Amino acid sequence: MNTSSQIHSAPSRKGRAGGESLVPKKYLFTFILITSLFALWGFANDLTNPMVAAFQTVMELSAAKASMVQFAFYGGYATMAIPAALFIRKYSYKVGVLIGLALYAIGAFLFIPAAQYQQFTFFCVSLYILTFGLAFLETTANPFILSLGDKSNSTRRLNLAQAFNPVGSLSGMAVASFIVLPQLLSDKRDAAGQIIFGTLSEAEKADIRLHDLAVIRDPYVAIGLVVLAMFVIIALTKMPKLTGEGTQLHASKTLRRLWHNTIYREGVLAQVFYVAAQIMCWTFIIQYADRLGINKATAQVFNIVAMSLNLGGRFIGTFIMRYVNTRRLLMIFGICASICTLGAICIDGRAGLYSLVCISLFMSIMFPTIYGVALENVEAEDTSLGAAFLVMAIVGGALMPPMQGAIIDLGSVAGWPAVNASFCLPLICFLMVTLYGYRSLKSQRS
Repeated sequence: MNTSSQIHSAPSRKGRAGGESLVPKKYLFTFILITSLFALWGFANDLTNPMVAAFQTVMELSAAKASMVQFAFYGGYATMAIPAALFIRKYSYKVGVLIGLALYAIGAFLFIPAAQYQQFTFFCVSLYILTFGLAFLETTANPFILSLGDKSNSTRRLNLAQAFNPVGSLSGMAVASFIVLPQLLSDKRDAAGQIIFGTLSEAEKADIRLHDLAVIRDPYVAIGLVVLAMFVIIALTKMPKLTGEGTQLHASKTLRRLWHNTIYREGVLAQVFYVAAQIMCWTFIIQYADRLGINKATAQVFNIVAMSLNLGGRFIGTFIMRYVNTRRLLMIFGICASICTLGAICIDGRAGLYSLVCISLFMSIMFPTIYGVALENVEAEDTSLGAAFLVMAIVGGALMPPMQGAIIDLGSVAGWPAVNASFCLPLICFLMVTLYGYRSLKSQRS
């Protein structure tokens, strides 16, 4: 069997699949194996999001400081995406996957000493190292999936693979909602719905903190064991050889070509805004619900509903792309997400919370579609570094959540609940994604 393949990064000009098979039979097992990685980092992402609220209570932190969890988590992507791309280019995608899985496991197992020493900074460092591994995995898996078939349907193929990211995310949310958050003694409330942890003595707080940090630690250790098993499976599996692996990268020439590619350059910026919006909407849904008197475990159920909508939207969007231009669909979904965000800002009460949940339906196709469109006209030899910058754009999830947390800490803004007002930041982000959809569609027509 011929195992070599060209890295394909472009969807068709019409945004349709054409008559080509979405995944050729010879690549089907590899596609399934690599697609499973999407679920692995989805689990880590959405197990971590509710931990912001958990750390805020048990470590007695402000919302802004607690959101440093997200700064550490997504900062790891920004740090390691480019080195990962250079490493993969010099060696191979398989080696890149194995390095990613190893770093993922190390970061997860570091939660053991972090819980023992009860240091918030130690937890942040553990997450930072864990996301070194996720950066390797995402820098590898996304272009790998694009390459496993005809370029005319590469964006659809990536959307299909990315559809399994919410499967992992839902698993992470379920663990957080039904295993972690209900066991947190620091979230116990009085008859009025107020958290009583802050009224306890220091000795009582110390006992509760020891218990709760152990509860937070355990799922990370468990996923570390799963990642180790995946490491063994992939190490024993033969992978297709891709064009560009093991060759010298002329970074200056590649950077020059990428910079002069307008759709790619604007795509990286759009990805920064999208990831920022996604993380803000999924992280602070608990704070939004908390203001309505809903405890963390119940609030996390709303996050699960949001992720379920995101999963359904990914499959629906992948199907619609057979008939609708991907860029037009990105623009339409951007408009709908903006409208839902306005509802979360302007409606005070449960209806606002429902509007916040519905945003996830329209976020569903954004990451893989921006990714595929941005790489459409990128030359094959530039794909690994181009993909790295798109993964590095995940740094948006590190930069903006602390800003939103700082707004929430104000309590109110011009007489309006600060948690509602804080969603002006995701609104700006969705407008930028909508603009990218419009500009990329316009450039396609010209």
